[in-house]
Amino acid sequence: MDWLLDIIYEQSVIQAVVVISIISAIGISLGKIRLFGVSLGITFVFFTGIIAGHWGIVINNDMLVFAENFGLILFVYTLGLQVGPSFFSSFKKGGIELNILSIGVIVLGLILTLLFHRISGISLPTMMGLLSGAVTNTPALGAAQQALLQINPENSRGVTDMALACAIAYPMGVVGVILAIAVMRKMWKINGNETNEQKTLKPNVSEFQIINPAIFNKSIREVMQLTEKQFVISRIWRGGKVTIPTSDTVLKQRDHLLVISGKNDVNSIEVLFGEQENTDWNKEDIDWNAIDSHLISRRIVVTHSKINGMKLGALRLRNLYGINITRVNRAGIDLLASPDLRLQIGDRLTIVGESASIDNVGKILGDEMKRLESPNLFAIFIGIALGVLLGIFPIYLPGMSFPVKLGIAGGPIIVGILVGAFGPRFHLTTYTTQSANLMMRQFGIIIYLAGLGLASGAHFFETVFCGEGLLWIGLGFLLTILPVVIIGYVASTFFKLEYAGNVGMLCGSMANPMALNYANTTVNGDEPSVAYATVYPLSMFLRVITAQLMVLFFT
Repeated sequence: MDWLLDIIYEQSVIQAVVVISIISAIGISLGKIRLFGVSLGITFVFFTGIIAGHWGIVINNDMLVFAENFGLILFVYTLGLQVGPSFFSSFKKGGIELNILSIGVIVLGLILTLLFHRISGISLPTMMGLLSGAVTNTPALGAAQQALLQINPENSRGVTDMALACAIAYPMGVVGVILAIAVMRKMWKINGNETNEQKTLKPNVSEFQIINPAIFNKSIREVMQLTEKQFVISRIWRGGKVTIPTSDTVLKQRDHLLVISGKNDVNSIEVLFGEQENTDWNKEDIDWNAIDSHLISRRIVVTHSKINGMKLGALRLRNLYGINITRVNRAGIDLLASPDLRLQIGDRLTIVGESASIDNVGKILGDEMKRLESPNLFAIFIGIALGVLLGIFPIYLPGMSFPVKLGIAGGPIIVGILVGAFGPRFHLTTYTTQSANLMMRQFGIIIYLAGLGLASGAHFFETVFCGEGLLWIGLGFLLTILPVVIIGYVASTFFKLEYAGNVGMLCGSMANPMALNYANTTVNGDEPSVAYATVYPLSMFLRVITAQLMVLFFT
């Protein structure tokens, strides 16, 4: 058994790999445990590492630093790739209001951090550690640590204190948001049947009859120019026959149209065409292929690299092949198939038309699932390299004696967002399956947490069980609960935001998926998840960047 003890306690490359792997495996297993329906998930890796460090397990410092940094870089870059496609679109329509409110949560948290720093005398780096734990955001902790080392490379004790503060505040960060949601639900007496305006942004199917003389005998192209609303005419019933319209199809009096649009645009479209029918075309059990015998509905997956980044309208598939693309599903979210929508590898297009025509369109778009099984690793590695280079690029600001750097957390997340958002326009395939992206993100953050826990474990318990540790717990809880309750009240009272969208926005601004799981159980539908996804990209970006700026400017 001596050889086994030697592997665990004697520093070597093998010891580092074995120790980090065991800590990660134990932490993942413990993360499945739920107390009162709440679990800390992979954060248990952090606490497992702390216990291992407390027991005196030490690995080579160079290996530890590499594991932490590489894990953090991998996580934030793949996170940027994931949120990139929706990052800029999240500012459109109702997303502007939600993102403003989420920024309010972040700014209020930063103000309270500075205020508690002044009142308590706790160092600002330690307060940033408390804030990172209070908002359950370990990437922000990594960014703040990098900024502190940029100012003083020898301040290893300050870096350790930040990690300890984060570990102390993290559990209350999870529970605090859930408690705030429970209080809000009690105050507003939510029964789970609330609706949210965000739901109206989803694609909706409606049937209209043309009785407006102003559009009689006009082509669909001419009619589309009469309104700013975006919609797709999927089918036309005329004289008992169903057809797939093209842009040149001329509309006649008493034609029945099946239209896909945003639900909040339905009333405007009804005014345009004349009359909406009562048939509910949004039921999940509709057999679309049974509606018309010679037409079928099928999903085609974009896998052809030449299609990546092209606008849907530029393909002219509707006129060339007599088919209609009714919607585009991207990463589980249905999008309206507007002509200006840029297609990406992995998009799933719902196409209506004759079987032979759809087969031809499938050949153009690719529709080869095997291509999606092999991600474009070039985009991963070149993006990481560019992100790290951006992170160490010095930015000189007036009044500062040293240059500001985005660091290994800020640089990669910015490059990841830009590559995810604009890569398809330059025909750079950034697609990875959801499972592949999730695996890379989870692998990165787990390695980072294991290393962070090991580095912090030696002084954790002596810090927690002292007067200062209790103060940290109290301040961490206040940093969690106050921004959530205050902005939640403002959103409800002054912005008239309904409960479902409100709690989803709050969970997203706090980057707290555990609280989102609870919020989803309090309402029918997925409105909290929609709001969460709307604010999450910007919130994660701001958390990482502001954590660095706070340390650089106020330390």
